[in-house]
Amino acid sequence: EPTDEVPTPAEAKATLRDAPPPLAALHAQGGRLLPGGKAAVTRRLAALRGHPVVVNAWATWCGPCKEEFPVLQRAAVRYGTSVAFLGVNTRDNADEARAWLRRHWTAYPSYADPDGRATRALGVTVGLPTTVFYGRDGEVAYIHQGPYRDDADLARDLQRYLGAVPAS
Repeated sequence: EPTDEVPTPAEAKATLRDAPPPLAALHAQGGRLLPGGKAAVTRRLAALRGHPVVVNAWATWCGPCKEEFPVLQRAAVRYGTSVAFLGVNTRDNADEARAWLRRHWTAYPSYADPDGRATRALGVTVGLPTTVFYGRDGEVAYIHQGPYRDDADLARDLQRYLGAVPAS
């Protein structure tokens, strides 16, 4: 039975307080829509090398993206001391995306990708949502097309492709 309950920002901050500096920097930008498109996403991924990374491409006009949001919100807190999470908000209205993020806080930022170039560079060619898993080496380990419907499915892929273990 899926739940929509997600950690509050205060609960997330308490759980994530021991994150290493590159991940803590992401958490400090939680819930924000950052500018810079493809160049900014590429720089961030380079800065996160050495850590597994999960990048979720989403948009407010995408119903399945909204449905999977709570799964990502929970996973980003459960795994956020060892795995970096990033959003890429694709071909969306920035004001609508910011409003959505205000109502549905995440422990990680999203990058605005108004022209879809960052999303294509990630290897997203079909549709949204798509989640891209990067190993510690910065290479793509797995691309999941479509929404994660429950926590167990995402946890299985985090463990299978990134060797991730949840924070206690």
